[in-house]
Amino acid sequence: MLSLLAIVAPIFALILCGFIARRGGSIGAAAVSEINKFVVYLALPALLFDVMAHASWQQLYQPGFVLAFGLSCGIVFYASVGISLLLRRPLADGGIDGLLGSYSNTAYMGFPLFLMVYGPDSLVPVTIASIITVCVLFASSIVLIEIGSQREPHPLRLALKVGGALVRNPLLIAPVAGALYNATGLAVPQPAETFLKLLGGAASPAALVVIGLFLAGPRPVTRAETGAAVALSAVKLILHPALTFFIAMLLGVPTQLAIMATLLAALPTGTGPFMLAELYRRPAAITSAVILISTLAALITLPIAMAVLGVEALPGR
Repeated sequence: MLSLLAIVAPIFALILCGFIARRGGSIGAAAVSEINKFVVYLALPALLFDVMAHASWQQLYQPGFVLAFGLSCGIVFYASVGISLLLRRPLADGGIDGLLGSYSNTAYMGFPLFLMVYGPDSLVPVTIASIITVCVLFASSIVLIEIGSQREPHPLRLALKVGGALVRNPLLIAPVAGALYNATGLAVPQPAETFLKLLGGAASPAALVVIGLFLAGPRPVTRAETGAAVALSAVKLILHPALTFFIAMLLGVPTQLAIMATLLAALPTGTGPFMLAELYRRPAAITSAVILISTLAALITLPIAMAVLGVEALPGR
């Protein structure tokens, strides 16, 4: 267990650095938005393009992995939405609740964690999981929010609006562009390779510091909202990975890919749901509380999940 804590400790240490920097007044609240933009629009797209430009088609073709991770995300998403509606929450808020239970922090925590555990070969599965998270789950949530808030009642215009938002998303454009470049068979020129490595290398540490900066902000919540946040955090950290592992075993996914899918599902809730809540001006108390609780709880649940999955037994790590 100590070896597993040693693996995840540097990741949470970077989050703690951001937390302390904001609480201590060294970095202000505006930095959360600005550094996040740097990660989303520059650093992380460079990393995603680099990964996909160098991946082999054998690595990319992982139907079992995609099904196991994608199905578990979809089941948890719509189950969370259904429970939210049973509790008489508006459909727009239900769309965000669905994300809270299923939206793994694959981009901000998945890349650094998997690099430390599995090395560079793990970046392709993490990229695939990130695309599923950013594209499929985000699109589903946006559709429900738009329908629930009745901001765009016309189905065709709604579809065009959602589609337009997705095709402009740099986290979707970059891996697709990288895969298309890969298909040409051309090598990435050395200057471009150096550029991508320098910019992409900043993605993981900057993203982790942003999480700490975000968590350090004031987030007042009521007792009922805290209870809901704890329940959604439990869904994210326990139910989601357990369901992913079950589906992976049912589908006969190779053991290492099944473990990777499960570990990705065991990651805490990312900041994406909060971004949507802010964008659509929905109440964000539960959203921010889930991100805070699941991130802090993951310091305990991640090493336990890794121990149960036998991650520490992997050779060379």
